[in-house]
Amino acid sequence: MAVQPEEKIITFETYYDVMLAHIIRTKLEGYGIPCFIADENAIGSNPLYNQAVGGIKLKIFERDLERCREILAAEGDLHDQDHIEIDDETLNAVICPYCGSTNVRYGSATEKRVHWLTAIISFLLMIFPFYSRKAWHCFNCQRDFE
Repeated sequence: MAVQPEEKIITFETYYDVMLAHIIRTKLEGYGIPCFIADENAIGSNPLYNQAVGGIKLKIFERDLERCREILAAEGDLHDQDHIEIDDETLNAVICPYCGSTNVRYGSATEKRVHWLTAIISFLLMIFPFYSRKAWHCFNCQRDFE
């Protein structure tokens, strides 16, 4: 009897709307792709945990990644239709330069929030740093960009 290696489970997308996550999950399951939703109960018990947990995650097997992208692209991804951000300066849709997603928001940067020197000075002076760097954040690849 040959032992098969475990298949890797990955996060396909992250959502901040429970219903949208279930709609996409149902659509993928309709095409025979096994998937499940993670962190729904934590956010359901206290919606304030949404940012701390990182949203509701749609999990799939890594082998199904390309097929999931094809299915959602062919049918028009509900997520992209509902949440397209427009840049105020250029009046163009904002697209993540790393993964090409439109699942982005502008706000406090999640990467490199405080420089180490600022943290030391704030600690020594017993004050909190009030500066918060702003950037676009992609919820699919979890990266910040300008």
